[in-house]
Amino acid sequence: MNLSLKEKAVSFLQTVASGKVREAYRTYIGPDFRHHNPYFRGDAESLMLAMEENAAMNPDKKLEVKLAIQERDTVAVHSHVKQNPEDLGGAVVHIFRFQNNQIVELWDIGQPIPDDSPNENGMF
Repeated sequence: MNLSLKEKAVSFLQTVASGKVREAYRTYIGPDFRHHNPYFRGDAESLMLAMEENAAMNPDKKLEVKLAIQERDTVAVHSHVKQNPEDLGGAVVHIFRFQNNQIVELWDIGQPIPDDSPNENGMF
């Protein structure tokens, strides 16, 4: 089966959220991967280890994709991520750049869902 880049980005996130971090990396991450979150070193190994640690601490994590958009080699995925069933979670946007059908660059931006918000539209 030949997945689109958008489907690959979503599958990567769902596989990581299910705790199969190394499988996700083997399947989707390309050589010379770069990560742009200021709280991580920026390489594949340090992000993978942090994702594994998060998966171990949050075995009931849920990721619900709300929207995925693809333009050429770039995919943006807007998701609702909950670390556990009681967690309100957060709105997260992952931006992937692909090269040769593999993820070679990743940006991620998140915003926690507040207990009380004046916004009538909600986060999604």
